[in-house]
Amino acid sequence: MTAVTPVLREMRWWDIEPVLELEHELFPEDAWSAGMFWSELAHARGPHATRRYVVAEEPGSGRLVGYAGLAAAGDLADVQTIAAARDQWGTGLGARLLTDLLRAATAFECAEVLLEVRVDNTRAQKLYERFGFEPIGFRRGYYQPGNVDALVMRLTDPAQATTENTESSESNG
Repeated sequence: MTAVTPVLREMRWWDIEPVLELEHELFPEDAWSAGMFWSELAHARGPHATRRYVVAEEPGSGRLVGYAGLAAAGDLADVQTIAAARDQWGTGLGARLLTDLLRAATAFECAEVLLEVRVDNTRAQKLYERFGFEPIGFRRGYYQPGNVDALVMRLTDPAQATTENTESSESNG
């Protein structure tokens, strides 16, 4: 059986329900609400857009297996969310989603990208480090209701990070 490569596309309002299913599966304690996604998508289109949200969809089945979102303000972007279904872990989907967000940050003319990641999520931390994100601090009790700390990470020059990771994945592919 050959693996099907998910296709990345812009997230639309009709994706909110399947994204919420994945969100609750992956982040049961601190899952986003439908209202949070609606609010973000309200800023993702048009000439004054400040958000980029994408989903990863399996061709044929239409199953959503990942999603990611970025907010931009001035020269600073923030990775709002990024997730891949468990059966996609280790396939490179997380790196593809992050690359898409960093390209969006570059298009928004952002010089830096910030993110928060659970201190106990070493898998995600390693992905971010591979792209050049560096730890800059902690937010105590950031993830509620579990009261889990967040590691704050920063990337300077998102354009450079996407170029380097695209080149290395193409030479390894």
